[in-house]
Amino acid sequence: MTRQALVVRGGWEGHVPAEATDLFIPGLTDAGFDVTVASDLDVYTDADLLAATDLVVQCWTDGTLTGRQSAGLLSAVEAGTGFAGWHGGVVAAFDDRDYHRMVGGLFLSHPADFLEYDVVIDPARADHPIVAGLDGFTVHTEQYWMLTDSLNEVLATTVLAPADESPNAVPVAVPVSMPVVWTRRWGAGKVFFSAIGHNLADLSHPTVHTLTLRGLLWASRAPR
Repeated sequence: MTRQALVVRGGWEGHVPAEATDLFIPGLTDAGFDVTVASDLDVYTDADLLAATDLVVQCWTDGTLTGRQSAGLLSAVEAGTGFAGWHGGVVAAFDDRDYHRMVGGLFLSHPADFLEYDVVIDPARADHPIVAGLDGFTVHTEQYWMLTDSLNEVLATTVLAPADESPNAVPVAVPVSMPVVWTRRWGAGKVFFSAIGHNLADLSHPTVHTLTLRGLLWASRAPR
């Protein structure tokens, strides 16, 4: 039986939702998925479609979920549909508490527009299939400051530097560790998130692309 992936994309165009998700559709197809693309959040009210979907990939920043849309998505994930995505397309998507409980995090700010920072794979999680065999890496992009859930399984972190005089600096006196990549469970469903993915250059970084595609595949429902 062919597995089904649903790509839900839209919202703020600064995160290039169409182009960004297009980077991963070939990998999903190669992995045996039939891919459907939706640009309307009402797709989350289609219970039959979601029940038949093994993986939802979402890239939607600054949107609004209705109660029916939120309930439909969360019910599907709780029943076993996987959910995955990156950056603001997940944690800066909607002002919806139930949704944020499901994904495990909420975007607050980034200390500067772009800066160079290191991403460290947690040695205790180095054998996880999403990051197995990958080394830590450096990126030049937005560094997300988020509220996150202690139930997340954090696979990679970065360090937010103490505040300086730059705009939007993090007002802390000591370095702060911040999750970058995590997984979690929501009922029978699996959730994957990576904070990296502001633009196509971020997602084309070899290590970022590899771990992101692995994360999408990991989150998908097991073959039925």
